[in-house]
Amino acid sequence: MKKTYKIDVDCAACAEKMQAAIQTTPGVKDAVLSFMTLKVKVEFEEGADPEAVMTQARANCKKIEDDMEIFL
Repeated sequence: MKKTYKIDVDCAACAEKMQAAIQTTPGVKDAVLSFMTLKVKVEFEEGADPEAVMTQARANCKKIEDDMEIFL
């Protein structure tokens, strides 16, 4: 399953680090974050709960930039 989420991030370098953080979150098969469009496209592993996975992904990203947001 693939989903697209709006994000709020201020820094392109941070966005790149956040993409890596999302990609390594359990349940994520692949993720592509675009700083230009402020969106992240996430492909989930089979059987993963997208809401639970993205809650963890958001927590991982907040370690990089605490004022960022992923709108679920």
